[in-house]
Amino acid sequence: MDLGVTKGNIWVSIWQMSWPMVVMMLGNFTLGIVDIYAAGRLGPEAQASVGFCMQIFFFLSIVANAISIGTLSLVSRFAGAGNRLRTLEVARQAILCGFGLSIVILLVLRLSVATIVESAGLPKEVRELSVSLLEVYSLALAGSYIVIIASAIFRANGEPLKALFIMLSMNVVNIGLIFPLVFGIGTFEGLGAKGLAVAMVASTFCGLLLSLSGFADKGWEGFYKGRVYFDKEDFLRIASTGWPTAIMQIAWYSGTLALMGILGRLEGVGVAALAAMTNGLRIEAIIYLPAFALNMAASVLIGQNLGAGNASRAEKTGWLIALAGVCIVSVLSLIIFFIAPFIASKISMDAEVQRETVIYLYFNLPIEPLMALGVILAGAMQGAGDTKGVMKIILFCMWGIRIPLAWMLAMQAGWGQRGVWTAMVVSMFLQGSLMAYRFKGGRWKTL
Repeated sequence: MDLGVTKGNIWVSIWQMSWPMVVMMLGNFTLGIVDIYAAGRLGPEAQASVGFCMQIFFFLSIVANAISIGTLSLVSRFAGAGNRLRTLEVARQAILCGFGLSIVILLVLRLSVATIVESAGLPKEVRELSVSLLEVYSLALAGSYIVIIASAIFRANGEPLKALFIMLSMNVVNIGLIFPLVFGIGTFEGLGAKGLAVAMVASTFCGLLLSLSGFADKGWEGFYKGRVYFDKEDFLRIASTGWPTAIMQIAWYSGTLALMGILGRLEGVGVAALAAMTNGLRIEAIIYLPAFALNMAASVLIGQNLGAGNASRAEKTGWLIALAGVCIVSVLSLIIFFIAPFIASKISMDAEVQRETVIYLYFNLPIEPLMALGVILAGAMQGAGDTKGVMKIILFCMWGIRIPLAWMLAMQAGWGQRGVWTAMVVSMFLQGSLMAYRFKGGRWKTL
C-alpha cells in the first residue's frame, strides 16, 4: 500500500508514517507503567525482578529485532521501487527464519535460566523470583519474534495502521489481564508477580494470530501460496544488514544488565537502586515515545526514498524528523523534571525507592533531547542500510565509555549509584553527538 511517502510535502509524509508509531509507543508505555505499578504494589524485590527479567527478554529478542531491521531495509526499498514480487519473497523468508531461530533460542534459555540469573550478581531475594518469572516469560518468545518481524514488514510496506492495530490489541489484552492475574478476582487469589508474565504470554499469542492473519488480506495475496523454502540469497541479504543491529542491541542490553550488576553489588542500597533504575527507565519511556516512533518512521521514509532514487529528499526528511523529535522530547523532559517526585510516589510504595527514582530522573532528563537526536538519526541510517555505522557508535558509547566509567565512579571512586547515573549521562551525550556527525557525513546514501 503506497502512502505517497516518496513524493509531495515532506511534513505530510512524516505525519503519515509517524502518528501510528506514536500511538503504538504510547500503548507500550502505558503497558510498561501498569506493569511496574503492579510490581510496585508487591514490593521493591518484585520491581527489581520484573525489571531484570524484561531486560533479559529484550536481550533475547535481539535476533528478531536484527531480522526486522534487515527486512525493513529491503522491503521498504522494494516497496518504494514498486517491486511486489520481491516484497513478498523477502517478507516470507523473514518470517520463516525468525520462527526457526526463536525456537533454538527458547530451548537454550530453558536450559540455562538459573545460570543466567546467578551470573547477574543480583541480591538473593531478587534472584529467586527472577528464575520463576523467566521460565514463564520465555513462553512468549516465539510469538514475540513473529510479531516484531511482521510489524516491521507492514510498516516497510506502507501499512503502519496494520502494525498499530496488532500492537494495541496486544496491549489491551495484556493490561486487561494484569490486575486479575496478579492480585486475583473473586475466589481466585492471584499469581503475584508471576501474573505479569502470564499476561504477557497471553497477549503475545493474540498478537501472533493477528500478525499471521495480516498476511491473508488482499494486499498480500500470494504470501501463503508461495513455495515454502529457505532462500540463501534472501537470508544473507537480510543478515548482512541485520547482524550489526544484533551486535548493537547485544551491546546495549548487556550493558544495561552490567549496570544492574554494578548496582546490585552496592552495599546497603542495591535493591533500592535496582528498583529506581527500573522505574526510571519506564518513566523515561514516555519521553522516548516520540523519539522511537520517529526512529521507526525515519527508517521507512529514508528507505523508500532511497529506493525511489531520491537521496536529497531522504536527507532532508532525516533532518526534519530529527528536529521534530528534539523539540517534542525537550518539552516532555521539562514537564517530567518538575513533576518527578509526584510520578515516583505513584509507582512505588517504598520511600527509599521513590527518592532514588527522583535522583535518577534529575540526572538523566537534561540530556534526553540530544539522546532523541541520536535515536532518530540512527533509525534513518538503519533504514538506509548503514547498520554498521550505528553499531560502531553504540559499541563505543556503551562499552568504551558507559560501563567502564560507571564501574570506576561507583565502585572505585565511591560515588555509588550516582556514579552509574553520571556515566549514563556522559555516554548519552557522546552517542547523540556522534550519530549527528555520521548522518551529516552522508555515507549512508551510497550503501
